[in-house]
Amino acid sequence: MTMIEAIRSAMDVAMGRDADVVVYGEDVGYFGGVFRCTQGLQQKYGKTRCFDAPISESGIVGTAIGMAAYGLKPCIEIQFADYMYPAYDQLTQEAARLRYRSNGDFTCPMVVRMPTGGGIFGGQTHSQSPEALFTHVCGLQVVVPSNPYDAKGLLISAIENPDPVIFLEPKRLYNGPFDGHHERPVTSWAGHRLGEVPEDYFSVPLGKAVVRREGSAATILAYGTMVHVAEATAEETGIDAEIIDLRTLVPLDLETILQSVKKTGRCMVVHEATLTSGYGAELVALVQEHCFYHLEAPIARVAGWDTPYPHAQEWDYFPGPARLGEALRDLMEA
Repeated sequence: MTMIEAIRSAMDVAMGRDADVVVYGEDVGYFGGVFRCTQGLQQKYGKTRCFDAPISESGIVGTAIGMAAYGLKPCIEIQFADYMYPAYDQLTQEAARLRYRSNGDFTCPMVVRMPTGGGIFGGQTHSQSPEALFTHVCGLQVVVPSNPYDAKGLLISAIENPDPVIFLEPKRLYNGPFDGHHERPVTSWAGHRLGEVPEDYFSVPLGKAVVRREGSAATILAYGTMVHVAEATAEETGIDAEIIDLRTLVPLDLETILQSVKKTGRCMVVHEATLTSGYGAELVALVQEHCFYHLEAPIARVAGWDTPYPHAQEWDYFPGPARLGEALRDLMEA
């Protein structure tokens, strides 16, 4: 499966198993979503289970919160993560707080799916990576898959979760893995081991990272598209880096991170989002706090620049293998 097909399969499985699961958003029903992630669901489950919403992100999220409070399990789509800002108040003040403010009498079992990241020449309003804005909010869980297998398993777990989950889908990975070499031919998920996705039910637990590449020289912490860029960087530099795919940012699998850093003695954090106050800063703080006496060098960060995502200079902004490779070599020499 491609990641698109895996995400669609997850919603299909969840809707088939539980009549309380509903799917909706802009162009989600008849059209099947801007990236076709919901294609065929309305035809299969009807217009009361999968339907189109007005162009109002605040309205989409607000109605989902009401549905969740009454026992439904909405899985809604914001067409691009860049468009979630009108709904930020609903997400942070209502969805994230419902369990707390009701003293556990109400929960908010909803999933907000959003395509995220760049690499498709989407420009400043179709390329943002706003994950840090959600990880800062108590009560929200944040998921960023890097492949079709995880995308399906994590999405099923998110739909079954009793609390709100922000599910960020790296759009550059929808149809194939991407190692950051934009000048090379596009690759597909066909033949990739993580493109082998069971058609029936399975789940991947939230809060559990995975080691994508074992190594002893340094630890690279990544998620989403950057997992593949990190793998390419390790191969091209010849540096024996251990690569950890975080998969979920909240809850975070700190144990796996610390075990790796204490083994390698060096750590590099990579993400596509803006550097300042990005999620990488939290990772750096945690590693420094828990692994200070194991570190052989300062922790390195590679991220997007502190600027709106450019269109013409997209590949100067995107953290590719060249930038990661330079940072990794510097880390080894430090």
